[in-house]
Amino acid sequence: MRPAIALLLLAASLTGGCDRQSQPQRQAEGANVALEAPAKPIDKLDRSHKGEAAPAFPFADGAGKKRTLADFRGKPVLLNLWATWCAPCVKEMPTLDALAVREGEKLQVVTISQDFDPAKVAPFFAAAKFQKLQPNIDSDVTFSTRMGVNLPTTILYDAVGAEIWRKLGDTNWASDEAAKLIAEAQIP
Repeated sequence: MRPAIALLLLAASLTGGCDRQSQPQRQAEGANVALEAPAKPIDKLDRSHKGEAAPAFPFADGAGKKRTLADFRGKPVLLNLWATWCAPCVKEMPTLDALAVREGEKLQVVTISQDFDPAKVAPFFAAAKFQKLQPNIDSDVTFSTRMGVNLPTTILYDAVGAEIWRKLGDTNWASDEAAKLIAEAQIP
C-alpha cells in the first residue's frame, strides 16, 4: 500500500508541486495544444468545507504517540500541513511559531509533517529552535492525500472540531490579515 501512496504523491508533485502552479503544456512542433485545468491559486482562502468535521486520521507526536485532531477539542485548532522539502512550508514555520506563542493556550497550532522520511523532522525542529511548535508526523501522508491538498495548507477548526476555512499556500501568520482570520474561531 505504501508504494502505491508514494507513486500517487510523486505523480501529484510532478503536476502541481508544493510552491508552483501548473502551466499550459504544448505538444511538439506547435501541433495540438493541450491545456491543463487551471491549478488552485496559491494563497487562496477556501471556505467550501466550512462546517465539516476534522478528520480522524492518526498521526504521531514528537514522542511517537498516536494522536488525532480530536485530542485537541475544546480549543480552536490551526492545523498546518507541511514538509521539510517544501520551501514555502519552511518559510512560514517561524510565523506559525510566533502565532502559537502569541495565542498561548487559546489556540492549538498543530503542524503535521507530510515527509515520507520522519527522521528529517526532528533535526529540522532542533535547528529551528521553535518555542511552541511540536514535531508531529504523518509519514503515510494521509492528511494531504485524503484531503486532496497541496503543501502548505493550513486549516482552522473551531473548538468543537468544525472547519472554518483553509488557506492554501504560505502565509505570514504574524500579520494583521492572519489575526483577523484566526479571530473567526471566536477565541475568547
